[in-house]
This record gives sequence, C-alpha cells and structure tokens, in this order.
Amino acid sequence: KSSHRKGYFIVFAVLAILTILELAIPSLDVKYFYRASSLTLLAFAKAFVVAYYYMHLNEETAWLKFIAIIPISAGFYAAVLILETIFR
Repeated sequence: KSSHRKGYFIVFAVLAILTILELAIPSLDVKYFYRASSLTLLAFAKAFVVAYYYMHLNEETAWLKFIAIIPISAGFYAAVLILETIFR
C-alpha cells in the first residue's frame, strides 16, 4: 500500500506543477500563438499523466498502449490541420 501512496503523491506533485505552469503562462508577454500552444501542450501532458497512471496504462501490454495512442494521433492530425488553416 505504501508504494501506491508514494505513486499518488508523485502524480499529484506532477499535476500540481503542470497546473502552476498553466496559471503562469497567460500572464507572459509573448505572442498569443506561443501562449496557446504552451497551454495546449500542458493540457496534453496532464491528460497523459492521468491516463497513464490512473487508468493504469503503465501496467498494460505494448499492444494496448499502441491502441491508446491512436486517438492521440488523431488529435495531433487535427491540430496540424487547424494550424495549416491559420497560417494559410
């Protein structure tokens, strides 16, 4: 049980750090594109941490991990299409 507790605290710390970064980014004096991109990447990172640990993807076989990556790749494809229309 103590190993699970340690893991939960580590995940909590990682999510807390990512959340603090998300709160700090909007106040930065950089272009909107960089702020939006950073916030999007942080959201993906938080989703990955939650899925990997709380949905127990870290304990799955390589095949099931591959299956979990498929929707993520669709999201990246959608992001590329959106960026392409912005810079057109």
